[in-house]
Amino acid sequence: MKIIDKIALLLVIIGAINWGLIGIFNFNLVSTLFGDMSIISRIVYILVGISGIWGIRLLFNDKD
Repeated sequence: MKIIDKIALLLVIIGAINWGLIGIFNFNLVSTLFGDMSIISRIVYILVGISGIWGIRLLFNDKD
């Protein structure tokens, strides 16, 4: 697994955990750590979204 794949997977996991916390406890970890829709929060959300798209590619990659 390439390093970019590992980074993407890590960010997808972070996003999934954040959504789980929002669904179960109504607690947004990203907003708590970086502020509600601050520039850093927005960057984290963008990176998680891009990683999700990257994950689609990993789903159909049969080389590994």
